[in-house]
Amino acid sequence: MKEDILIVDAYNMIGNWAKLNRLKLADRLPEARDELLSMLANYRKLRDASITVVFDAMYVPGISKSYKQFDLEVVWTNRDETADSYIEKLAKERQTRFTQVTVATSDQAEQWTIFSEGALRIPAGELLRDIERAQNEVKQTAREFADKGMVRKSPWNDQQLYKLEKLRDQMMAKPTKKKKK
Repeated sequence: MKEDILIVDAYNMIGNWAKLNRLKLADRLPEARDELLSMLANYRKLRDASITVVFDAMYVPGISKSYKQFDLEVVWTNRDETADSYIEKLAKERQTRFTQVTVATSDQAEQWTIFSEGALRIPAGELLRDIERAQNEVKQTAREFADKGMVRKSPWNDQQLYKLEKLRDQMMAKPTKKKKK
């Protein structure tokens, strides 16, 4: 089986998802970004895929960085680089015979480049439906367990996952000492 990689054009989702677009239109763009990351982090917990969220730095001048948050890779493009061009390069790099890249975008021009690289495209609305469907399946399973009298333990919260991720990174960064024979 191929490893699934999802690359999300962040502002494209914010502009197309009603709840997030309302926040953006009310001059609450930072909240819309946080809500998008939260939704995708929860989706990541339910789906076995690597997720990269790309923000176009034109909305936050001076920021150009990449970091991990809630088991998501979050990227802010360079000031002179669009999210579209960054995503196109990233899709080309990550699409291999061992991986299947899917790009979440509703940008018509970008989709042709994505397809030519062998990647798939999922429109903003369809990704939102997938997220909602995954959440509903978890809720339904929880109800079924509750109906049968079974106890379901809650998943790790984002703060716990962040601490575990930091601990894992620290452990992987330490060089291992080889024993002399």
